[in-house]
Amino acid sequence: MGFTTGDLPPVDVETFADRPYFERIRELAVHWGEYGFGTPKMVHAIYVTKLLLLYVFGGVLVATTTSGLGPFWHVSQWWSEPIVYQKLVLWTVLLEILGLAGSWGPMAAHFKPMTGGFRYWARPDTIRLAPWPGKVPFTAGDRRTVGDVALYLSIVATLVTALVLPSVSSGSLDRLVPGNAGLVDPTVLFVLIGLLVMLGLRDKVVFLAARSEQYLPALVFFATLGYVDMIIALKLLIVVVWIGAGVSKLSKHFSRVVSPMVSNTPWAPKALKRRNYRDFPDDLRPSHQAASLAHIGGTTVEIILPLVLLFSTNPTVTLLAVIGMVIFHLFIISTFPLAVPLEWNVLFAYAAVFLFWGHPAWHGFAVTDFSSPLVLGAIIAGLLFFPVLGNLRPDLVSFLPSLRQYAGNWASASWAFAPGTEAKLDCIVRGAGNTVDQLAATYPRPVAEILLDKTIAWRAMHSQGPALNSMLVKQLGDDLDRYTVREAEFACNTIIGFNFGDGHFHNEHLIAAIQKRCHFEPGELIVAWVESQPIHKDRQQYKIIDAALGVIERGSYRVADAVAQQPWLPDGPIPLEVTWTTANSAAAAVELIAPAADVTAPLGLMGVGS
Repeated sequence: MGFTTGDLPPVDVETFADRPYFERIRELAVHWGEYGFGTPKMVHAIYVTKLLLLYVFGGVLVATTTSGLGPFWHVSQWWSEPIVYQKLVLWTVLLEILGLAGSWGPMAAHFKPMTGGFRYWARPDTIRLAPWPGKVPFTAGDRRTVGDVALYLSIVATLVTALVLPSVSSGSLDRLVPGNAGLVDPTVLFVLIGLLVMLGLRDKVVFLAARSEQYLPALVFFATLGYVDMIIALKLLIVVVWIGAGVSKLSKHFSRVVSPMVSNTPWAPKALKRRNYRDFPDDLRPSHQAASLAHIGGTTVEIILPLVLLFSTNPTVTLLAVIGMVIFHLFIISTFPLAVPLEWNVLFAYAAVFLFWGHPAWHGFAVTDFSSPLVLGAIIAGLLFFPVLGNLRPDLVSFLPSLRQYAGNWASASWAFAPGTEAKLDCIVRGAGNTVDQLAATYPRPVAEILLDKTIAWRAMHSQGPALNSMLVKQLGDDLDRYTVREAEFACNTIIGFNFGDGHFHNEHLIAAIQKRCHFEPGELIVAWVESQPIHKDRQQYKIIDAALGVIERGSYRVADAVAQQPWLPDGPIPLEVTWTTANSAAAAVELIAPAADVTAPLGLMGVGS
């Protein structure tokens, strides 16, 4: 891997697309095992530069200079100031909602241009996805209006206002920290909270792109709680996020995340990458080393250390736990995971220091120091509500509020286009073209196709991959070799401007919105879609969607059957238990004769934040 050149698979570029689908999967999965995406190191340098200059330098400069705490390089003068933490959260939300933080750039399927975000959300007539379009008044439809754009820009303007306005004094803070720099004006925070809620009812994509499931509670605490209570509530928030993510990794899915994630790191030697697989290159299921890295280096740390931080009254123990969490987040940053949530990890590393070392339990910031047990109980219940509901009923809650970040237990999908039909997506108003066209602006088209096939191989290495490919085989049979298969998370980016691994963004509701604009014929766009696994069940639910016909099949499969398979399904498709299907749907899809209006599957809602 060079600085400006990537590592391509050693295949015949011109003929590779003619090889059978599962042969391509195997070749590219093996290549991923040693090289990951094969990204040029120049791309990693771009991400590091953006992280350090735009996020860290820019955020600290804004937070300190607008709070009277300059110069910003005197870290000892500002690192423990509450207003700096508040403004770094606001700075993070601003970059997220503009599309300049997570899910930015080539490793999030934004190539030319590298930014989605505002290119879509500040543009009328792009696709908008409301969480409850048929139930909440004034949210129906899937078109972004001028009013939606105005609402979005109002949030951006309010964030900027909150960052630059002078601070206000706080009696509870002044009593404990004389000479402090004050806090962000709660009035502007209330405006921001109201606008974000309005936005969430109109468009779940932008709401979650702002990472509102984590930052909105923080904004509420900033605006409503006294200084001590605010710090304790923020501690509870970050601990719930950490532990929620840790608990969600106690599953069969997570080990299959770690292996390909480490394979994509720019620094890990190939020998280490190979050891994360049972018998590379013949068996690409995770090895015992990968399982240990996942559940000892990952799950255990993410559950135990936050509990230590929350309840420890020993300075040495607390400092070691803080250092442990900082190292944990720095390791994640170093792996450059797809969707690249780098800013989020930097903020959480700083939060570990600010909240637990800068405001330790032995200085009056223990959970027992909260002023009202009743309010404390309400906060804990509120923080746990969506994670608990989302893990019991993943169909109702996005995996983000469910706190399953990088747990591998995601709703996922693959899109299969009949030959030549992917270009129909060009009729959609959006901020960028199809991913293959973005890549073809830099690489020859056969190379662009191979690079996108690598994302299909990457998905096949995860737990959902064998199930998705089994569904495609069931629906398309031998025709699968003729179809163009795309990873839905990457394809979805070009339609709505953002994706962070949430399959609810590209379920039947998005497909219906696409169909209104593109008019696919039956069989031209087939979607294999799986829901996350409920924490108390051993099966995952799936759907097969025909863009022209709607949902044409529902069923389930055993998670154990999926994780036991190789990415290229050498033993054939996994068993699928069909629970519902449209009459003659298979014939309709294959023969391409059924008119779109003849068969309409009910489009169920996905609930809170989905």
